[in-house]
Amino acid sequence: MGVDNKVLKTYDEVSLHNNSKDCWVIINAKAYNVTNFLNDHPGGEEVLLAAAGKDASEEFEEAGHGSAARLMLDEFYVGEIDPSTKINATLDTTSSTNFLEKHNKIDYYQGKSSRQNNIKLLQFLVPIVILLLGSTLFKFLY
Repeated sequence: MGVDNKVLKTYDEVSLHNNSKDCWVIINAKAYNVTNFLNDHPGGEEVLLAAAGKDASEEFEEAGHGSAARLMLDEFYVGEIDPSTKINATLDTTSSTNFLEKHNKIDYYQGKSSRQNNIKLLQFLVPIVILLLGSTLFKFLY
């Protein structure tokens, strides 16, 4: 991967690369410049753009990427993320605007994860409820 010649990156630095002309993501404490991969991403460029400039580790893992995708990451590797900058990013209160923006992003991702869990729960429960109702109705009518 060439870690020796890659500079430590900060969360704030990566957050500046957040559009289709300059798209970086963080996956497992490593920064990747995926700008040239946007058009080739099997899930569509909008998936990467939604994660642009952010930590996409959870989304990457939840998508079930295999070993081939993990090997491809090497091609886009930019550098290691300085873990101390994440703490600074969430605790930096010198600018109330920055502070609120950063916490709103955290709330967004926590909400997204919660919504995904709710959807999974519904996908599990709805068929069971339908089967139970059908079974009860069948016994009642026959």
